[in-house]
Amino acid sequence: MKMMDGAESVRSGKSDRSERSHRSHGSMHHRHHQRQPSNRPHRSQSRDKVRGGDEHIDDRAVQHRDHHIVSGEDECEERIEVQILPQDDNWGDNTTAITGNTSETAFSMEDMHKFSKDLDDSIGFDCTRYVGTALATFLSLFGFASPIIMVILPKLGIMTWDAGPCKPECEGLLISFTFKLIILLMGTMALFFRHPKATMPRVYVFRAVVLFLVFVLTFAFWLFYGVRIFKRKDAKTEYYNIVQFSVSLVDALLFIHYLSIIVLEIRQLQPQYVVKVVRSPDGLSQNYNIGILSIQRAAVSVLENYYKDFPVFNPYLENVHKRSSKVTSLKIYDVDGVNSSGPQGRQRAVFAPNSRRRDTSHNERFYEEQEYERRVRKRKARLIMSADEAFTHIKRMQDEQGPAIPMDPYEAAQAVFPSMARALQKYLRVTRQQPRYTMEAVLQHLATCISHDVSPKAFVEKYLTQGAVIMNEKDYKGLEKWVLVCDHLLTREIEHGIVFQLRQGELSLLCSVHKLPHFSLTEEVIDPKHNKFVLRLNSETSV
Repeated sequence: MKMMDGAESVRSGKSDRSERSHRSHGSMHHRHHQRQPSNRPHRSQSRDKVRGGDEHIDDRAVQHRDHHIVSGEDECEERIEVQILPQDDNWGDNTTAITGNTSETAFSMEDMHKFSKDLDDSIGFDCTRYVGTALATFLSLFGFASPIIMVILPKLGIMTWDAGPCKPECEGLLISFTFKLIILLMGTMALFFRHPKATMPRVYVFRAVVLFLVFVLTFAFWLFYGVRIFKRKDAKTEYYNIVQFSVSLVDALLFIHYLSIIVLEIRQLQPQYVVKVVRSPDGLSQNYNIGILSIQRAAVSVLENYYKDFPVFNPYLENVHKRSSKVTSLKIYDVDGVNSSGPQGRQRAVFAPNSRRRDTSHNERFYEEQEYERRVRKRKARLIMSADEAFTHIKRMQDEQGPAIPMDPYEAAQAVFPSMARALQKYLRVTRQQPRYTMEAVLQHLATCISHDVSPKAFVEKYLTQGAVIMNEKDYKGLEKWVLVCDHLLTREIEHGIVFQLRQGELSLLCSVHKLPHFSLTEEVIDPKHNKFVLRLNSETSV
């Protein structure tokens, strides 16, 4: 009875293992299913020991055989790399799948760490962004309010201070004092109280010099005011002299403001250099004229021009002409038997097919580019024709004769959009722009074009090109972070041959500076006597 139980347990173990092997390998394992029968003796052991030992040995055999099968398959198969472009065939909304281990409101420790790090970075960036403006505001208000306080203090009666009445010449001086302060206030607000365009890693030297001059000048006037006027109030200094002293401070502040306009605004207007900007990885380039600027301010000027002149970088376009390379392993036989084991001979034999394939790769790329451009032109023509046909069905109620159903621009866009949706979707696919536009965004743009009575070509213009970087609504941000890389001090003025780089993620802008040459022009006067011509005629000349 024990022997029968042991045999049944062995058979059941084999059947279980065959089922597991069949499920894991399918048809590949069916070819290797024939096995040699086991000759293990059935000793007087317990049923559990027989089953456990048999399963352990057979599992190792199955795993060993599976390893050889999988390794053989890996040697024979070819590896093909495929890049999946996110597409939406039905212009539908995206779906989000939430598993049981995640929650919309749950946070892990890693998320909390990233959140705290981003919060610290944003707080530090905001502080560095507004600390310069705050300091300039404080010093400007301190300099602007100082002459006013100097004029008002004698009239407040502090410590029985009486400077006497203000005579007509003093009143005229006060009128001049008032208008000079108003001019100074308007000029300061126009020059300093502006939203900063960029937060630079280094201090803006000329602006810091101007603020330092304002502080030194105001401090010096207060020092002399306290020593020469306030401490000698018993000497009864006339109020006219106090007003004249304050007017002198206002005049000095006006001259500093004039100096700041020349240094901060006018000095950089005349072009002195040309900056060539090359974007990586697509290799687009532009040239810009700039004046005498520091390296960090030149980088800001480059970014301002970059966002309006460069098209949006589309990473999916980089792989349009790339095909998956199939690695073919060739086995080389040396018939003559000479130098068959030499490594150089084997390398030449293996790399010969690859070199021949590389010789014809430029032809393949040329024809691929020609075919891609043909497809783009074909899709573009279909899109323009579809837009023309769709716009012919839209008319304003004032131009429509007879009964009609009134619709707002968005409803009209919904009514005519299906007739051009397929052509637009195919064009966005072939130009790799489909991830940037949703159905709702296209409908909003179409409704805007319908409400302003624009032409069909004006509607499709947004999709015919990649568009400027600043016009990319999907990736638009109010704050853009870039990294400036340069071998020189960033506060140093740009010179001929300086190279710096701007980085943002996978994008980088390589900027090289070249100085404009000095142009020497000479005058050449045309002699009126030599500025006459004759007409030669012969028998073969037709007039």
